[in-house]
Amino acid sequence: MNQAKIPKQRQIIDRKALSGEIAKLVAEKGSTGGTGGGNELRQVIITLLRAALDNGREELARRLADKPSSGHECSGGQAFLVDQIVRLLHDHVTENVYPPGNRTASERLTIMAVGGYGRAEMAPQSDVDIAFLTPSRRTPWCEQVIEAILYFLWDLGLKVGQSSRTLDEMVKMAKSDLTIRTALLEGRYVWGDRDLYDEASRRFFNEVVHGTERQYVSEKLEERNARHKRMGDSRYVVEPNVKDGKGGLRDLHTLYWIGKYIHKVRSAADLIEVGLLTKQEYRSFRRAESFMLAVRCHLHIMTGRAEDRLTFDLQREVATRMNFADRPGKSSVERFMQFYFIQARRVGSLTGVFLAHIDQEFAEKRARKGFFAGFTSRSRMHKGYKISGGKIAAPGDDWFQKDPVRLIEIFQIAESEGLEIHPDTMRQADRDSGLIKGSVQKDPRANALFLDLLSGKNDPETALRWMNDAGVFGKFVPDFGRVNSQMQFDMYHHYTVDEHTIRAIGLLSRIERGELSDDHPRSARLIHRVNSRRAAYVAVLLHDIAKGRGGDHSQLGAEVAKKLCPRFGLDEQETALVSWLVRQHLLMSATAFKRDLSDPKTIADFVVQVQSLERLRHLMILTAVDIRAVGPGTWNSWKGQLLGELYDNAQEHLRLGHVRHGRAERVAAKKEIVAANLGKQSGLIKEYDRIFTDSYWIAEPEDVIARNLIQYSVARGLEEQLSLHCEYDSVRGATLVSVIAADHPGLFYRIAGGIHLAGANIIDARIHTTRNGWAVDNFLVQDPHGNPFQEQSQLERIKKAIGDALANRIELAPQLAKRPLPISRSKAFKIRQRVIFDNKASNRFTVIEVSARDRPALLNRLARTLFENQLVVHSAHITAYGERAADVFYVTDLLGTKITSADRLKTIEESLLEAASDKRQAELESA
Repeated sequence: MNQAKIPKQRQIIDRKALSGEIAKLVAEKGSTGGTGGGNELRQVIITLLRAALDNGREELARRLADKPSSGHECSGGQAFLVDQIVRLLHDHVTENVYPPGNRTASERLTIMAVGGYGRAEMAPQSDVDIAFLTPSRRTPWCEQVIEAILYFLWDLGLKVGQSSRTLDEMVKMAKSDLTIRTALLEGRYVWGDRDLYDEASRRFFNEVVHGTERQYVSEKLEERNARHKRMGDSRYVVEPNVKDGKGGLRDLHTLYWIGKYIHKVRSAADLIEVGLLTKQEYRSFRRAESFMLAVRCHLHIMTGRAEDRLTFDLQREVATRMNFADRPGKSSVERFMQFYFIQARRVGSLTGVFLAHIDQEFAEKRARKGFFAGFTSRSRMHKGYKISGGKIAAPGDDWFQKDPVRLIEIFQIAESEGLEIHPDTMRQADRDSGLIKGSVQKDPRANALFLDLLSGKNDPETALRWMNDAGVFGKFVPDFGRVNSQMQFDMYHHYTVDEHTIRAIGLLSRIERGELSDDHPRSARLIHRVNSRRAAYVAVLLHDIAKGRGGDHSQLGAEVAKKLCPRFGLDEQETALVSWLVRQHLLMSATAFKRDLSDPKTIADFVVQVQSLERLRHLMILTAVDIRAVGPGTWNSWKGQLLGELYDNAQEHLRLGHVRHGRAERVAAKKEIVAANLGKQSGLIKEYDRIFTDSYWIAEPEDVIARNLIQYSVARGLEEQLSLHCEYDSVRGATLVSVIAADHPGLFYRIAGGIHLAGANIIDARIHTTRNGWAVDNFLVQDPHGNPFQEQSQLERIKKAIGDALANRIELAPQLAKRPLPISRSKAFKIRQRVIFDNKASNRFTVIEVSARDRPALLNRLARTLFENQLVVHSAHITAYGERAADVFYVTDLLGTKITSADRLKTIEESLLEAASDKRQAELESA
C-alpha cells in the first residue's frame, strides 16, 4: 500500500516528536560508543520506542476494529510504523552512537525492506525482513552501525529477518537463490544512502533479472505447486492457510512477482498497463487481497502470534470481529467462510487467466526468434469457435452477447474435444456471465448442452470447475450458485459444498472410465449396468444442493430435483429416480455403518425403502463417490467392505424376493467355507460346533471365525483364562483384535478402555458368549487418522493395555481422561447430545444410538454406563464424523430380552447423556 495514503499517520507514530525526544535525552545524558550508546541512555530510548510501538499497534488494532475489512490500511500501517522505528534508530545510531566523522566512500549504508515488509503488507506479528546494503566492501563503521540497529530492534521485541551484503554479494546470491531473488524483487527503500539503493536496484534488474524471465516463472510456479500440495492442493479446504494456502495471499503475491519480474511493474496496479489484468480484474485482485490481509491481521491480533491458519476454533471469532451475522439456515461463521472462499475462487480465476497470458507472451517471443520465426500454428474452426494450440476461443468480443447459450456451449465443447479455454475467452465468459437469465436457464438447447457436459466421457470435473470459476455454473443453475463456496462448519467435511460436488462428479467419471476399479469394484461394474447414466450424474450434482437452507437438506434437495430434472431434459422416470436418490443419499451409509448387517431385519428394512435393483445400483454408486469426495482418507477398505456386504445382501433379497437361505442353511454354508479355510484343522468345527451359537456363525465373517477357532483351541489347550490376538487385516484396512476370556460383567467396557489407552479407535465390535461361558469378542481398530496398526510393537502395546485393563492393574477412568483428542479443536463446535432407542430395527435386540462430541474413550464410558444399567451388549458399531461420534449398540437385558419399559428407557437415556457430557469429561480431566 502507498504509505502516503495511510490516514492520520501521526496518530500511529509521530517520528518528528520522537526524534526530538531522543535528541533531548542525548543532550541530557550524553552518548558513548558501543552497541547502542551509554547503557542508561540506551534503556531509556528502548523504553520510549517500545511505548511508541505498542501505542501504534493499539491504534492500528482500534482502526481495524472500526473498519474490520480494511486489510490494506492495517497492513500498510504496520509497515509504516516499523519504517518510522527503523528510521529513528538509524538516525540515532549514525548521529549519536557512531557519528561518521570524515566518512569515506565505502562508509555508506542503505536499509531496504524486503519480502512482505518490502510490499508494505505486514500483519501485526509478521517478521521484519531487512536488507542492509553496503558498497564494494564492508567497513568497521558499517558493521558497527548494523549491529547497533539490530540490537535495538531485537530489544524492542521485533522478530527480525536480516541480511547484510555488499552489492556484489547481493547480485551473486540473488542469481543462485530463488528465495533471495524474490525477496529483493520486492525491495523498498526505507532509509540511509538513497543513491546506494538506486544503484542496487539498477544492478539487480540489469544483472540478475535480465534474460532469466522464463527460468524465474518456471521455478516460481514449481515452488507454488509444491506449496499447494503441502497445503492440501485445493482452495476449498475448510481450515485454509490465509497466507500460503491455494487461493491465498501468496498466490496473489506470485502474480505480482511474475508481473514485476517480466514487465518491471512497480505496483500491482501497473499490471493493467501491461495488459496482464483488466481494470475489473485488478479491482477483484485488490478486494480479495484487502479481505485476506484483514483476516490475517485479525488472526495475529487475536492469537498474539504469527498465526496464518484459519482453524475452526478461530473462525467463529474472526467472523464476529468482521461483523458477519447469523441468517436463516446459515450461521455467521458459515457466511464468513463462504465469503472467504468466494475470494479464494476469484484468486484462482485470476491466476489461471494471468498465467495463460504469460504463457502466450513467451510463446509469441519464441515464434519471433530462430528457425520458427514467422511461423504460426494452423488454427481450425469448430462450430464457429477458433481452435489453435489446444485452446478454444470465441471468434469475437460480442460472441456471447449475440447468443448467451454459447456460454454453456463453449464448456461442453471443451470437455468433449479435450480442449483448454483461451484466457481471453475465459475473461469474456466471466464478464458476460450475467447475461444468463431465466430465458437461457429454460432454453432446451442450453440444458441439453449442460447435461452433455455434466455426463461427459472425458473430464467433466475440469470443465465444470472452469465453468464455476467463470461464474457461469452458478448463473445457469442458481440452486448450485447458492452453495457456491459454502462450507459446513464441522471437522468431517474437508471441502466447500460446490468443491465436494464437483469432485464427486469427477470421481464418478473416473469410476466409469475404470480408473478406480480396485477401490470401487462394484461401482465400476454397476455404472455400466444402470438404465440411465445421466440420472447417476444428475443425482451426484444435486445430492447436496439444498445445504444451508435450514431443515433437512435431503428432503429439500429432493424437491429441487423434481424442479430441475425436467429442465435438464430428464424424463419422468429419471426425475423420480434422481429425486429419490437425493432424498435417500445417506440411507446406505447409515445402514452399513450403524446397523448390524448380520441381522436379517436390517436387510429387510433397507430393502423395503430401496424397493428396486435399479435404485440399489444407483445408491451404491452415489454413496461411494459421496464418501470419497468428503476428503482425503475418508474412504477406506473397511467402509467399502461394509457397503459391499449390504449391497450383496440387499441385491439377493431384491432379486429373489427373500434371502436365499434360512438361518440353519446359512450356518451350514458358513461352516463349509470355514472348513475349507481351516484345511487340516477343519476338525475344530466339529469339536467346537455346539459351543458357538448360531448368532455367532451368522454374525462373523468366515475368515474371522477360522482365526477365532484356532485361537480358542490354543487357549483351551494351554488352559489360559485370557487369550489376546492382534493382527493386521489388509482386506478391511484395519487391525483385528480378538479377545477370548471367561465371560464376566463389565468385560466389554474394560476391553474398550484398554484399546483406547493404547491409542487406538474402535470402528466395529462384535461381542459373543459361548454356551460354556466364554467371551469371544472381535474388534476392528484403527489409529486416530484411520490407518491400521501393523508394527509388532504397536500390536504388543494393544495387547498389554487390554491385559492391564482386564487385570485391574490400572485405573481406566483417570488414565483415559488424560489422553488428548488427536484434534482438540473439536471444542470449537456445539454438539447436541442425543440418545435414540429403536425397538423395531431388530427382532431380538434393542438398538441404542448415542450421538455426542468425540473424545478420548467415549466408547469406554458409554459401555460402562450400559453395564451399570444391567444391559448386555451384543454388538457395537462406531462411526466418527469429525468432531461428532455416533455409537450404536445392540443390547438386551440380563434375561436376553428387549428393553421396553418407558421408565427404564428414560433412566438409561439420562445416564448415557451424563456419561457423554462435556461436564463429565471436564470432571474426569480434573480428577
